[in-house]
Amino acid sequence: MTLTTQTATRESDPSDAIGRTETRHESIVPDRVAALAATLDMAGPPLPGAPLPPGWHWLFFNPFLRRSELGGDGHPQRGGFLPETGLPRRMWAGGRVRYHAALPVGAPARKESEIRDVAAKSGRAGQLVFVTLRHRIFTGATLCIEEEQDIVYREAPAPDAPKPAPAPAPEGAHWSQEVAPDPVLLFRYSALTSNGHRIHYDHPYATTEEGYPGLVVHGPLIATLLQGFALQCPPGRQIAEFSFRGMAPLFVDRAFRLEAMPGETAESLSLWARGPDGELAMKADAILRG
Repeated sequence: MTLTTQTATRESDPSDAIGRTETRHESIVPDRVAALAATLDMAGPPLPGAPLPPGWHWLFFNPFLRRSELGGDGHPQRGGFLPETGLPRRMWAGGRVRYHAALPVGAPARKESEIRDVAAKSGRAGQLVFVTLRHRIFTGATLCIEEEQDIVYREAPAPDAPKPAPAPAPEGAHWSQEVAPDPVLLFRYSALTSNGHRIHYDHPYATTEEGYPGLVVHGPLIATLLQGFALQCPPGRQIAEFSFRGMAPLFVDRAFRLEAMPGETAESLSLWARGPDGELAMKADAILRG
């Protein structure tokens, strides 16, 4: 993978990072695609030349840094392409994806990224900084995928802070499928996406340092599963657009459900992940074509 990054200075104001760009080059290598197919327990992987399934582009263009360049949570140290906010916790809260053209397995690809917005807010959770990224993935001159990601930085909650009560998941699903996340699934997905965040594989860190009851299921993994599920509801169509937002965490060894119902138009689906206690873990919308 090759990388070109616009020169970054250590900004005194995180909003100084707006407009910063980065370009990465990488091939959509078949062995990593096959590894995710095996991780998801699929009978066979997409073969070279076949379209990359929706959400699988998150396997690629992720930096694999030296250990000395990582923070205590396993994430890359603050600064670099993403702005330094002064807040210790970072999460990928949601995003919006448009699939313009197929990204073939085996093809050389280019990802162009830009920081579109940085906004500081204060709420019940304390100080927050929202960073909006735009990514565009090309093969040659063809734009295949266009995406916006919402990254949230926040303060570490006080140990005695009450946990917010999650909203209940919608009722009336037309389609439903159970997912049983185990430690091997989380470990392998972390490895395949170069995600060193310790909440996904280091149980003592997740429970003692960050206060979770167990290992946390990756938000992008849930979003990838929802996109694959959308292709079955009904089958025979493709995803043109997909948007999602994480609402509450899901944890290892606690089965959850992917659910969906028809949207407001014939081309749309409303989807969500229902937690084991009926909570809304992620909500999503898809627009289909074909």
